[in-house]
Amino acid sequence: MKIHEYQGKQIFREYGMPTPRGFPAMSVDEAVEAAKKLGGKLWVVKAQIHAGGRGKGGGVKLAKSIDEVRARAKEILGMQLKTHQTGPKGQKVRRLLVEEGADIKKELYAGMVVDRGTQKVVLMASSEGGMDIEEVAAKTPEKIRKVFIDPAQGLSDASLAEINPLVLTGDNRVIALDAKLTFDDNALFRHPEEVALRDLDEEDPLEIEATKYELNYISLDGNIACMVNGAGLAMATMDTIKLYGGAPANFLDVGGGATAERVTAAFKIMLSNKKVKAILVNIFGGIMKCDTIANGIVTAAREVKLSVPLVVRMKGTNEDLGKKILKDSGLPIISADNMADAGKKVVAAVKGLKAKTAKGDWAAPLSRGEASLREGGWF
Repeated sequence: MKIHEYQGKQIFREYGMPTPRGFPAMSVDEAVEAAKKLGGKLWVVKAQIHAGGRGKGGGVKLAKSIDEVRARAKEILGMQLKTHQTGPKGQKVRRLLVEEGADIKKELYAGMVVDRGTQKVVLMASSEGGMDIEEVAAKTPEKIRKVFIDPAQGLSDASLAEINPLVLTGDNRVIALDAKLTFDDNALFRHPEEVALRDLDEEDPLEIEATKYELNYISLDGNIACMVNGAGLAMATMDTIKLYGGAPANFLDVGGGATAERVTAAFKIMLSNKKVKAILVNIFGGIMKCDTIANGIVTAAREVKLSVPLVVRMKGTNEDLGKKILKDSGLPIISADNMADAGKKVVAAVKGLKAKTAKGDWAAPLSRGEASLREGGWF
């Protein structure tokens, strides 16, 4: 869960970290009032969205008078701000932060992130503040200093804490000029005060809906929707779709305890994406039994009045019973024997090529790429 800069700075201040004085604003008039309360002769009007690169995108501007504050607030509030982290559509600006100007002598960087390689928290510091830390790491890695910290020390409930820039002012004060905090969703039950900071306007509506049914859903840019049980299998499924020339429309992990209600919700969420031209369901029946998921698929397909091709591949517990349920449903479900077969059939369905339903069988010879994947145990 991400929070806004002004919220992160409030948390910093609670722990004694100095930040510029500032106030959030939800309207142009509130921005003007914030500048008046701050006083002075220089203000910074900053867009509040969950993405970096706001300055380059025109979302951070200086103002040297109250009239300029009003003008800058009008320009930024409501704009579709595009940065390297928002994607081409950008993100609508609904909130502002108006701060006092700072006399910047030197810009530094400080951040903490979970390092998956060492399974520890890494504290990073650099003299090259105000830049993308990824760029610094790629071009001048020697300018980044790292300290690895065991998460057992208590630093385990956030996945990112970053100050970029951390500035040294003209009067030699150190101030956090920015604040970027991301919390581990799995730890939020311990921090209801942080959950209250969540801004649903900054999140994908489909991802929000998915959380209501304990579904792990992430929207992507393709047109083949995927429903899978298990994150690893979901990643392999998306790779298989790409292998055959398709593009996944989402990551969706229904977990090990999916019910007919959750499967129906999953179908509705996937089909809410108007780009979806076909659905691939790939289930390994371990804890999740194939007949249970088959009943859910049939119920969901009927309830949503499915109008796009549906390819189903299932293996594992009660596999034969699950396949029989699909076959006896009378629905035009395309059955697949393995992941390669499923990938081919769903891409073919999108392209309008012939593929038989659950009552038939369709499979083309293995390509060199899929043969290699099969040897690796993916199929």
